[in-house]
Amino acid sequence: MTTAGRGRAGARGRERPGREGPTRDAAADPTASAEGEPAVLSGTEAAGGRKWVYGFGDGRADGDRAMRDLLGGKGANLAEMVRMGVPVPPGFTISTEVCAYALRHDGAYPEGLREQVEEGLAGIEALLGRRFGDPARPLLVSVRSGAPVSMPGMMDTVLNLGLNDETLEGLARETGNPRFALDAWRRLLQMYGDVVLGVPHDRFERALERRKREAGTESDAGLDEAALRALTEEYLEVIRAGAGRPFPRDPREQLWGAVAAVFTSWSNRRAVRYRRLHGIPDTLGTAVNVQAMVFGNLGEDSATGVAFTRNPATGARELYGEYLVNAQGEDVVAGIRTPHSIRRTAGDGSSLEERMPRTYAELAQVGERLERHYRDLQDLEFTVERGRLWLLQTRTGKRTAAAAVRAAVDMVNEGLIDEATAVGRIDPAQLETLLHPSIDEHADFEVLATGLAASPGAASGKIVFSADEAAEMAEAGEPVILVRRETSPEDIHGMAAAQAILTARGGTTSHAAVVARGMGKPCVAGCKEIDLLPDGSGFRVGVATLRRGDWITLDGSTGRVLAGRVATRPAELKGEFRRLMEWCDRFRRLGVRANADTPHDAGQAIAFGAEGIGLCRTEHMFFDEDRILLVRRMIFARSESARREALAGLLPMQRSDFTGIFHAMEGRPVTIRLLDPPLHEFLPHEGDDLSAVAAGLGVPVFELRSAIARLAEANPMLGHRGCRLGITYPEITEMQAQAMAEAACDVIRGGGRVALEVMVPLVGVARELELQAGVIRRTIDGVLADRGVELPYAVGTMIELPRACVTADEIAREAQFFSFGTNDLTQTTFGISRDDSGKFLHVYLAQGIYAADPFAVLDERGVGRLIRTAVELGRGVRPDLKVGICGEHGGDPASVTFCHRAGLDYVSCSPFRVPVARLAAAQAALAETGAEARAVLADRLAAR
Repeated sequence: MTTAGRGRAGARGRERPGREGPTRDAAADPTASAEGEPAVLSGTEAAGGRKWVYGFGDGRADGDRAMRDLLGGKGANLAEMVRMGVPVPPGFTISTEVCAYALRHDGAYPEGLREQVEEGLAGIEALLGRRFGDPARPLLVSVRSGAPVSMPGMMDTVLNLGLNDETLEGLARETGNPRFALDAWRRLLQMYGDVVLGVPHDRFERALERRKREAGTESDAGLDEAALRALTEEYLEVIRAGAGRPFPRDPREQLWGAVAAVFTSWSNRRAVRYRRLHGIPDTLGTAVNVQAMVFGNLGEDSATGVAFTRNPATGARELYGEYLVNAQGEDVVAGIRTPHSIRRTAGDGSSLEERMPRTYAELAQVGERLERHYRDLQDLEFTVERGRLWLLQTRTGKRTAAAAVRAAVDMVNEGLIDEATAVGRIDPAQLETLLHPSIDEHADFEVLATGLAASPGAASGKIVFSADEAAEMAEAGEPVILVRRETSPEDIHGMAAAQAILTARGGTTSHAAVVARGMGKPCVAGCKEIDLLPDGSGFRVGVATLRRGDWITLDGSTGRVLAGRVATRPAELKGEFRRLMEWCDRFRRLGVRANADTPHDAGQAIAFGAEGIGLCRTEHMFFDEDRILLVRRMIFARSESARREALAGLLPMQRSDFTGIFHAMEGRPVTIRLLDPPLHEFLPHEGDDLSAVAAGLGVPVFELRSAIARLAEANPMLGHRGCRLGITYPEITEMQAQAMAEAACDVIRGGGRVALEVMVPLVGVARELELQAGVIRRTIDGVLADRGVELPYAVGTMIELPRACVTADEIAREAQFFSFGTNDLTQTTFGISRDDSGKFLHVYLAQGIYAADPFAVLDERGVGRLIRTAVELGRGVRPDLKVGICGEHGGDPASVTFCHRAGLDYVSCSPFRVPVARLAAAQAALAETGAEARAVLADRLAAR
């Protein structure tokens, strides 16, 4: 019997409350006074006869779906189904307000709650002709959580409440099935002991496994009546020893203990972690649903199962799910028995459709009604008790990104929802998984370790530990996975050659993560479980050691590191995806560009719908093997003439890069950032083999070592980089500006179009931009005049220093556009390095110092306020100032929403996050309108 279906009861040991929330010990009953009655508080908060309990059953309900905040999702939907005439076991819901009250008052409950709960029980009794605690016709109930936001499996459930020695015998007589009654008693003892009394779950499991071995069976169902009776007696002793008190035989004491445990579970560790992961406020609280039990384990005409109104993996319009005959709800989820398909698939007679055709037809009809009523894919839990169908829950069904897109588009076609609703229904973060290959979850694989899901997708390859080795093996046709402690710009060629990147250090905005996302390669970063060997020949993980050349598979969507080669599934961008993106583009105001450094990246960006390039990082063009030597010669030049000679060698290479990008973008804006990193990043690291580099430069090794030491910086992030390089060595800026202008001229003369924007990095003082802009304009204008080509272009700056934000009015006199480099602006605002923050960031997040990783989600109160200030000051001087962001925040949905509200013109992100940004921008625009205005907007846009 069940009303829980997928409740966690009995699935794992109870987690004791930590210090994450104001809770009491779950092993104590916070409602019990010395007499065993619920404790209450009186006062203004409980005055006025407030309603705390909401009943439902037999076609009538005190609530409805609109009362989700008060009744929780489960309670609101139970009430709604009852009002619709759907067969639902009767019950009542204790509101979320009681949870909030109990948390504020150390577990005590408001005045009047006990009386209202008694009234609720009486209502169930009247509808069913049973009594709670009656030996003759016992009423059994479940107690389940139900938060306003779905948190599956995070909180607690207790089933079969109301059983004791007397009601156990009554249930056995009434059903004529003593074994069934004992099994229900066994389940209650195990759940209650674990969830309410805090007895470790494994103590019950050990006793159960021993009894099964003695009976020679692998299944609970193989235990006969005598074995079950002996097991329940053993469970009672386990509870007495583990909890320090006996199992309560009074049904009402059982009920209040379970209610207290469910409320307390709102603050257990896993629930708190889940809320933090999904951005759910701690203040919502949970409701408690008390519902009459119905039994799916009364024989071959009884069953329990889970169904979806559409396929949650594909979105196909078909009833989908699994069930078990003669089973209780948690049996389906726990995996202790193999469930069968609801629909006829194999044709072997095992499906619900074949075995119970009338029940299947009724379930399909109810599912159709619920989906049309809620206008969304529904996840149903059901029980069949001796041929009668009962619905225990309906909720919005979890689904894959592919299913979400297909279902949304199909429902528009079916007239269930409008286009605006379809756009608002898709989770932008989930959408990114559609754009990359994914692990075939049906394949057999072993998880070696888990790190941070830094860049989505999945790939297999042979392990290599250096960028050079990655490039060499890839050139020979070998797929490789580049494994590094952390990556640096010098590794760019190896990263480009690798199928995927794995790092032991760093976070989701580390160099490896950012570059991998830009390349569309899977990346698992900050995998602390791997220990690289000192000699660079392999890494340890657990007891295993993996060596160079061993195969592994990375799942950048989940952070998993898998052993060997694992099958993947390719990305499939079908027609539904394109239609959804078209709707997004019609609704959004915010432009979406891409960060791209090569013609290939530019083409990929266009394929995903980018409207231009918001950041082209020229330094990435300098790390190729045939260019790095010229860069190093420039660094070692002892005079300006020698430096210009080295730059002259780089000029045609840079020009070729820009020509390819301009061709790929076909007249869309391209924002090219001047050289940004400090020069030491182009030199080999101390400890590397320097002889080959020294020979290529024609200098002794000791001189190379001296140069490396001389160029090393204590704090490179704030050192000789950005516009400071161009001011120190203006010839670098001249070469880059000349390459841009000449490439543009070549494209325009060939009949192409170019929209050029030149961006000066790290400006903090207006004079810096003035000097660099002078060099840029003088150089570009000279080239255009010589070639006889007209090219309107813009010069602007990357705003990445707090001083630039608060003096933006001065900078805007010279800048035609601002692009906020939010990666560095976050670093300089917080005063932390994103590459080093992994050492303490997890502590800050756990203690609530930071609400989210500020390098992943833009900090609106600090960094966001600086951005708003800069926009206001800049446009006060130059009203037509174009403003965007080009940091990694440009692909984060919450950050995109902020950019919309702040009045920015565009966001720029890695190519594979462009669809995410398009969707998030559309949702931000729709969120500003009410339902009526949104419908008008949709009609107006559709008429275009």
